[in-house]
Amino acid sequence: MSHQPPAGARDLLPLEVVQKRWIADRLQQVFHRWGYRRIVTSTLESMETLMAGGAIQRSTVLQLEDSSEGTLGLRPELTASIARAAVTRMADEGFPQRLYYNANVFRRQPEARGQQIEFYQSGVELLFAGGVLADAEILLLLAECLQNLGLQDWHLILGEAELTRSLLGTFPIAVQGKIRYCLANLDRIALEKLPLSAELRDRALMLFDLRGEPMAVLQKVASLGLDPAGQEIVSKLKSAIDLLQNGSAVPISVTLDLSLIQTLDYYTGIVFEVINTENRRILGNGGRYDRLLGLYNPRGESSPGIGFALNLEDLHACLLSSPELPQQPPRIDWLVIPEVPQAATAAFAYAQKLRRDSERLVRVELDLGGREPEAIRSYARACQIGCLAWVKGDGTPVIEALN
Repeated sequence: MSHQPPAGARDLLPLEVVQKRWIADRLQQVFHRWGYRRIVTSTLESMETLMAGGAIQRSTVLQLEDSSEGTLGLRPELTASIARAAVTRMADEGFPQRLYYNANVFRRQPEARGQQIEFYQSGVELLFAGGVLADAEILLLLAECLQNLGLQDWHLILGEAELTRSLLGTFPIAVQGKIRYCLANLDRIALEKLPLSAELRDRALMLFDLRGEPMAVLQKVASLGLDPAGQEIVSKLKSAIDLLQNGSAVPISVTLDLSLIQTLDYYTGIVFEVINTENRRILGNGGRYDRLLGLYNPRGESSPGIGFALNLEDLHACLLSSPELPQQPPRIDWLVIPEVPQAATAAFAYAQKLRRDSERLVRVELDLGGREPEAIRSYARACQIGCLAWVKGDGTPVIEALN
């Protein structure tokens, strides 16, 4: 019998745990500096909760049947769970709510058997706060997170879901969904084959190509004869980009891409992805979702929200060559060895004394017997343990420092 993890699952060994914990801790430092508080939500949610926002496809959720609760699912992302918790259990707290998480999520791809199904994410949700300042806060927070990790080769791709939907409004309703699908999947060939007049095809292709330096793209958009609502969106987007580019301590590389739109109506404002420019990995994404919280409110009252999630696996892959990333698990400081069975009690006591009598964390192992002194020394050298404490029968420790 082969005892392996299920297809798509994997074990994390100590070094990888340490490295990913280092990444999560560096992100957490930034979250704390910006006033965000950690929230931990249930790994299991009702399918109704997970599907309410329209961003999750049922086939991607790992589902469980419960006789009393109905169908449950392992969370494929955190936003829905946090929105539910904030609306139902934090309504009496002051607003806005700044929340962050470090958690595992589960997603499957039905047609891709054996691919990874468990992922680790760190992210934030800024709830009950709308407007340009909230948008800019999230984007600047994202930038500082990546800077705090020491990442250099990253690029922000920014879109505006409501603006893109407004631009799609000039097309016949029968083809709007198809055009949107082509934009979301960057399928220019399929877009060119849609049954459109020459004028509408040119407009669709122009919309497909609306990406580049932000102010240049917005200048093109302004020439399209926007209605007052569209003009207001452009004005707010200009303000957010200005705050982003002038509010950061280091330059931020930004591309405005109005084809960056999901096929589902989850996002209602800015949307964004951050990618590694060297290997094109998507390090994280997010956006504004001003209709989601109302789905969990007993009175149906809508409230604004915006957030992002960073993918720890992709961050880890991009940081493997970083000199700051730990290259080994934490070293053990002491190995305490009872020389004879009668010294065991004193050895335990001395190990506890070493652990407690220091202001810093001291890691102490106890030798469990069955090895000759040279084998113990070889083990200690292999593990880079710096000091040995040989505890004699009368309880006296003899210290030996290893090179």
